[in-house]
Amino acid sequence: MSYKISLKMTDAATAGEFENPMGRTILESVLAAGADYPHGCRAGNCGACKSHLISGEVEMSPYSEFALSNEEKARGLILACRAVPWSDCEIEPIAVEDAAVHASRRLECRVAEIEAATHDIRIVRLDILSGGPFDYTAGQYAELTFDGLPPRDFSMAAAPGADHLEFHVRRVAGGTVTTHVLENLSVGDPVRVSGPMGTAHYRAGHKGPMLLLAGGSGLAPIKAIIEAALAGGQGLFVYFGARDERDIYLESHFQDLAARHGNLKFTVVLSEPDGPTMRRTGFLADAVGADFTGLDGFKAYLAGPPVMVESATEALTGLGLARRDCHADAFYTEPEKSNP
Repeated sequence: MSYKISLKMTDAATAGEFENPMGRTILESVLAAGADYPHGCRAGNCGACKSHLISGEVEMSPYSEFALSNEEKARGLILACRAVPWSDCEIEPIAVEDAAVHASRRLECRVAEIEAATHDIRIVRLDILSGGPFDYTAGQYAELTFDGLPPRDFSMAAAPGADHLEFHVRRVAGGTVTTHVLENLSVGDPVRVSGPMGTAHYRAGHKGPMLLLAGGSGLAPIKAIIEAALAGGQGLFVYFGARDERDIYLESHFQDLAARHGNLKFTVVLSEPDGPTMRRTGFLADAVGADFTGLDGFKAYLAGPPVMVESATEALTGLGLARRDCHADAFYTEPEKSNP
């Protein structure tokens, strides 16, 4: 038995009707039919596939409230990746007027450089051998496949047009892919790259001040956004959260940028310093709350561990930042994706 999914899209080539077999999510059926539909983690964590349920009934599998709030659910919004139809349905993805639209590419690359950024983070730079050009907007991510291993998502860490594709890979406990990158990856190794993807990208049309919050290797997409936004001249207030001194990286890079660009301020916040420190301590949300009494006219970009992103988002909206002006890219491990 199957149900019919009617898909409303501004792109006539994508809109249409699709069969949805019993037990399959809407997103699975739409993608299986070859349609292009906005999505990210496919596990109810990121919110990229948030959609209007115009008609019909669906059952939602467990998902993160960061991806879909109770208020949004009450307004009839669903996550296509978690929605299993129980009737014929009509849906429409949320319109993103400032969406980043780029051709989807499958690139064959090779490792050009590997840099030890910290004890558990490697900066990997790739040369594109075929499949390019690779156009993306700062803040987006791609799916990387290292030889013989399952694909994983990593954010581009350099502004578009850089000499290499740059990614920051942090070791995840028990992670096969990240352990391979830290222990076995070598210059010259092949890497397949597919993308770009993601909705937490730089909105160049915004001319007001920006808050940029990064936790750990979440610094990657924030770095790309900073490098893309510097020429705009608006205030860029960057907060980088790390556990301890050994977890800080690229500080000299941002200090140099700040010395050359008066509109950039870079602040490190340590959450668990191992001993006395002259740096700020605590959580990023608390640091922002101490520095700002209101965020009228701001736009914010956040990337890092889910707990950091969710608590900071709540703090920023509490300071008056509109939820639509808060763009977040939470980094979920594979176990976290399975348990939203």
